Amino acid sequence: MGNVERCDKTLPLNEMIFYVRRDGRLRERWLSDLEGLAREFGLSAAEYEALRDQDVRRLMDLGVHQYYVPQILRLFFGASGNTNAHPALAAYQRAYPEETAKAFAMQAELERRAAAER
Repeated sequence: MGNVERCDKTLPLNEMIFYVRRDGRLRERWLSDLEGLAREFGLSAAEYEALRDQDVRRLMDLGVHQYYVPQILRLFFGASGNTNAHPALAAYQRAYPEETAKAFAMQAELERRAAAER
């Protein structure tokens, strides 16, 4: 996954998220006119498409700060109802299928071990 060193501090999308998450009117526009808002902040086509598609891997590859990726998903899906079926988690699972498979396999192994100890 990402790290702070890969963050592009000049990326317009990073600036946009900084302001949108703090301003109710911008959050309303996020939901009603994402494309127009992206234009106003000067996002490139690649930034807008990764944002629109909620593509976690592309966002990270473009240089979005790793802290902002979950913020972006919260803006799309809200912050409540976080379960294993939540759309924000599904976005990470699509972006990192190998890591997801390893995590599920590890969880299954831990559950198997716990059951064997009982």
